[in-house]
Amino acid sequence: MSQESTQFTVEKRILIAMRKTLANIVKDVTPANRNLQSPLKDETIEDIKMCFNLISAREREIAKEAGVDIQDRPHFIDEPNAKNVVSIKSIMTKK
Repeated sequence: MSQESTQFTVEKRILIAMRKTLANIVKDVTPANRNLQSPLKDETIEDIKMCFNLISAREREIAKEAGVDIQDRPHFIDEPNAKNVVSIKSIMTKK
């Protein structure tokens, strides 16, 4: 593994840890009752949103540099395939 790919691997792990930790902090301080006010200031909430956006932007950059298509999303095994591919060979034999 090259030093550059190792660096991206470490950076990706750091970004994942930061995203997870930040999300857990937000969950921990969010009141269970929606009628209660958040203990966070509006400026802090905006800063948290900015952090999530920066993490996402860097993750996209890393994926692009690694040649990974980030548009791919996980699918369930039993999820119907949106593509209906028909073999040309099967069309030719049905004459």
